[in-house]
Amino acid sequence: MQLFETERLVARPLSLQDLPALTEILSDPEVMKYSVRGVCDGEATREFIDWCAECYSSHGVGPWALLEKASGDLIGFCGVGPELVDDVEEINLGYRLARRFWNQGFATEAVNGVMMYAFDQKHYESVVVIIEPEHIASVRVAEKAGFGDYTVHEFHSRPVRLYRMICEDWVLHNKRLSGL
Repeated sequence: MQLFETERLVARPLSLQDLPALTEILSDPEVMKYSVRGVCDGEATREFIDWCAECYSSHGVGPWALLEKASGDLIGFCGVGPELVDDVEEINLGYRLARRFWNQGFATEAVNGVMMYAFDQKHYESVVVIIEPEHIASVRVAEKAGFGDYTVHEFHSRPVRLYRMICEDWVLHNKRLSGL
């Protein structure tokens, strides 16, 4: 089941058929450098896919498989899902891409597709993204997607920036991009 597509990507739910390719991505120390989960082996990746399935069932969203249209390859995941932040459940944006797809605009493209889905299809009031300040590439992706202001929090014993976008900000961001 396809959720949405962008110019170069198709998003669909993750499934156990993705286990080998996703394990290869999530076992890369560079990909997982800023992940609170750390590097994932096959079992940890299976648990992640099971958690995603629970999110789809309970919230109708979660991290989704990203497939490159040109090759059909799984390049990573991107999506929104529930995350407990300071004892409040937030809808949190998350993404990870295989290293060979870095610095090509895929993360920004995926985030824009997910944000459109979150606001236009799911009608969320706000979406957060949690980023360690040192993760410059992720900060740039979030800012390109329209996230601006942030507050500093401690998340899994790490200092992080919590960016929040409300639906009205998303609408304004898209109007600016389209020149309206």
